Amino acid sequence: MTPTDSEIAYAKINLALHVRAREPGGYHRIETLFAFAEDGDVLTAEPAEGLTLAVEGSFGAGLADQQDNLVMRAALALREAFGVPRGAAMRLDKRLPIASGIGGGSADAAAALRLLARLWALPEDDNRIAEIAQALGADVPACLLSRSVRGEGRGDMLSRIDDGALAGMPLLLVNPGVPVPTGSVFAAWDGVDRGRLEDGDPLAVARASRNDLEGPALGIVPEIGAVLTLLDQAEGVVLARMSGSGATCFALFETLAARDAADETIARTRPGWWWLKTGLRRQGLVS
Repeated sequence: MTPTDSEIAYAKINLALHVRAREPGGYHRIETLFAFAEDGDVLTAEPAEGLTLAVEGSFGAGLADQQDNLVMRAALALREAFGVPRGAAMRLDKRLPIASGIGGGSADAAAALRLLARLWALPEDDNRIAEIAQALGADVPACLLSRSVRGEGRGDMLSRIDDGALAGMPLLLVNPGVPVPTGSVFAAWDGVDRGRLEDGDPLAVARASRNDLEGPALGIVPEIGAVLTLLDQAEGVVLARMSGSGATCFALFETLAARDAADETIARTRPGWWWLKTGLRRQGLVS
């Protein structure tokens, strides 16, 4: 039987996101705290002569042609960089909403780099893998690590942080079912620098900080406000905020029981929304 390996594309959370300036070329200079959920899309691969990708899952139909998919771009770049003569048959179980602020495509691309590096017996700490991640998109380097880090520049200048109280914290992700194009949200930012992201314990820093894209995203998708209101009112919430450019919002809870109660409330009152009951990943090597 042909061996099959798998990798989780862990959902990305921006605990805080400060937009500091517009840069030449259309990019924005940001400061952010990345954390990652225990769950996400699932990518599998097995040896093959060619390089192929099949997409399935709840949100698979919303992806563009596979040749433009970030997973395929990551795979092709990795094979070319290392001169790999073999291929892989990949299958992506797309469980996370598309254009939702939790790293979907970036996390998938990062999972492809980790998975194929194992499948093709490549040195996983080779700088060429990190360089490919950076070329694929601003969030891909953080997703490649899939652990708590501070991001600056475009979000791709990373420094590791201590998880502190974040490790294993109960987490609920909620999306009102409306995609939000990242470019539109950044374009709607008012250009006001509201100050730097402080240093220190990441949970304390996150609670004292903000997401500067929340206001612009609310102007495009007002339904985000209903999500935030529901999460803010839940018992036992430590922090509720929009992630990235939206529309997914997250809530961190004191206890599993508090998270599960909020999960039940959403299931009962907002059955048309998407949500994921999970937790924050602990520090350590990506599995």
